[in-house]
Amino acid sequence: MRIAVPLDLSPEAARPPGGVLASFGGPTMGVAWSVTATTPQGFDIAGVQAQVQGLLNRIVGQMSTWEPDSDISRFNALPAGGWIDMPAAFAHVLARSLHWAKLSGGAFDPTAGRLVDLWGFGPAGAVGTPPSRPRLDEALSACGWDRLAVDGARAYQPGGLSLDFSGIAKGFAVDEVSRALTVLGLPHHLVEIGGELRGQGTKPDGQPWWADIEAPPEAPLPGGPIRVALHGLSIATSGDYRRSFTHAGRRYAHTLDPRTGEPVRHGLRAVTVLDRTCIDADALCTVLGVLGPTDGPVFAQAHGLAAYFLLEDGEILSPRLAAMMD
Repeated sequence: MRIAVPLDLSPEAARPPGGVLASFGGPTMGVAWSVTATTPQGFDIAGVQAQVQGLLNRIVGQMSTWEPDSDISRFNALPAGGWIDMPAAFAHVLARSLHWAKLSGGAFDPTAGRLVDLWGFGPAGAVGTPPSRPRLDEALSACGWDRLAVDGARAYQPGGLSLDFSGIAKGFAVDEVSRALTVLGLPHHLVEIGGELRGQGTKPDGQPWWADIEAPPEAPLPGGPIRVALHGLSIATSGDYRRSFTHAGRRYAHTLDPRTGEPVRHGLRAVTVLDRTCIDADALCTVLGVLGPTDGPVFAQAHGLAAYFLLEDGEILSPRLAAMMD
């Protein structure tokens, strides 16, 4: 077992908070959410659970393309030249999406909704065959993060642009739940939504919240498991094994390259990113997964990212992740 710990631990890491562990959760975004928290005796867990569920329902109401009345669906349905007023959370997620789109040269693109649907990974439903080249070119022509104009709290629909936050919304939701728990009096907690996690503070005995870097069921990590101390740290993983379909003997994974419009094919099985915020960890594992086993590690090193790359025939650890394991 390999162990990774944050390079900068806060003083609270050395002070066991006491109390008892409590766990609760519910459904959101088509997956499950869960919280494990260090709580005082007699704390109103049911009340906190209800408030967290309400928070997540509001995020879904803004950012889910599966909800026809959500803010994102209303934007996607606008005619060319239309504007939408964005709630603050929506505007923040869009801003971070555009930030990583620009830095990655389009490897991350929140306007790739048409492509997501075309390949059967969105609300339009699954498909059994890859799209034709003309349909793919048509969808590509409608995408493009640089076509999207933002004016303060308003976003402009240039025509045919389809936003999709599936590569970042869960991470944002994890951060928001973590923030809400702290405000509600539970600063020591572990939050998970669909495999994206954030740990804050410690367990009652002072131990950190531990999480293992995810590996495909049939492919353990070549160098052995890596267990991470999530103390003020988030972890997100993107892998080609999570969602896919097979046609004519070829498997098409859900990780799409917005620059080509097609699923990636470069031998990278999964990418895990550790970051202070889960919104960035979520987006960045998609960025690195699209960039692949050559350009991905270069990007990770250039931006000081703690990243793990699982290849078909090995693994790559970014310098920052390796430093966390020294």
